[in-house]
Amino acid sequence: MIHASQAKLDQPVMNDFGVLNNRKRALIALVHSFVFLGIAMHGFASPKMGVLLRGSGATGDFILIGIYLVVASILAWLVTIARCAKERVYFVLCACSATFGLLRTIFGDASLPAAQYLRVIMLFSAVVVGTWILRSFSRPVTEDVLSD
Repeated sequence: MIHASQAKLDQPVMNDFGVLNNRKRALIALVHSFVFLGIAMHGFASPKMGVLLRGSGATGDFILIGIYLVVASILAWLVTIARCAKERVYFVLCACSATFGLLRTIFGDASLPAAQYLRVIMLFSAVVVGTWILRSFSRPVTEDVLSD
């Protein structure tokens, strides 16, 4: 009779992932992280005034706030359904980055100067963890053994 803990040890590591459960999904997530890291780094060139400081925000700011709310909410939900620690950490980093982007849009760089830096740090960290996750799906190279 096999105990549940022993059966769990016999399963491949890939089954520990709930969302990023194959190489293609992990690669897509990593590409998204790279793209949003580039966007976040571009944010240094375009400072945010913040909706609250200006009094009345432009329509684009309110659309951006809506996008950040949706993205941060989805990423927070993905944290709850992630199965393993690597996957959960990845989604936490992405959710934190989106939340810092939201706060930056609402309050502006003058009120929250660290938000711009933390967003980039979180996304860079997500790229590192995403790369680690992708590498866990690498196929082992088999070697043919030739007899002498």
